[in-house]
Amino acid sequence: MWIVIPARYASSRLPGKPLLLLAGKPMLQHVYEKACASQAREVVVATDDELIAKAADGFGARVCMTRTDHSSGTMRIAEVIDVMGWSDDEIIVNLQGDEPLMPVSLLNQVAQDMEHHQYADTATLAAHLEHPQQLFDPNVVKVVLDRKGYALYFSRAPVPWKRDELAWGKEISAEVSRGYLRHIGLYAYRAAFIKEYVGWPEAPIEAQESLEQLRTLWHGKRIHVSLAAEIPPAGVDTPEDVTRIEQLLLQQSG
Repeated sequence: MWIVIPARYASSRLPGKPLLLLAGKPMLQHVYEKACASQAREVVVATDDELIAKAADGFGARVCMTRTDHSSGTMRIAEVIDVMGWSDDEIIVNLQGDEPLMPVSLLNQVAQDMEHHQYADTATLAAHLEHPQQLFDPNVVKVVLDRKGYALYFSRAPVPWKRDELAWGKEISAEVSRGYLRHIGLYAYRAAFIKEYVGWPEAPIEAQESLEQLRTLWHGKRIHVSLAAEIPPAGVDTPEDVTRIEQLLLQQSG
């Protein structure tokens, strides 16, 4: 497998997010070191920003400069595949640059899941909800699976809707919420699929939910979802996340 880390400087809430210092290192370096500890043949940082490229070069990462007009990390990875000349059957893992605590085991797991499911176009991971509050949190994406572990739908809403357990005014128990799965945004796919994916227009359900993976389902492709071997801490989206994750990194290093 190959790991590509899409990293962009622009962020509405945290400009320059990949370069934020966490425990003395840029966040991107923590992500890169996690990737290097996996079974990946090589790790590539994909960016359109010179500051990020310079920082990545400084800690020894291989950098692929990409165009500035990509609307998603997947689009950026497609360009990397073309530049690097990777064959269609190569397995690519998309690791976001704001996941400095992503367990190495999950990087290996999602790649192996892709390798072992020949009818899957994409592989990803999920975990049971940990708190009832997550059920109605739109930032916690829920996923519904079929009996073979393939995704039927992803949503920011609580799906499937359990009519009796979620009745208006009824308190939701931890047992009920654990029956739901939250999506973990780590993907593996073969290079050939990414080339096909980026040629498709945005799907209506993708635009409505603001979930890129729905484009795959809209076009009749299959996403296999496995239960994560470990529960990853949340990534960095807010200033509060920076403080929380820095403390966890310091605990790990201490």
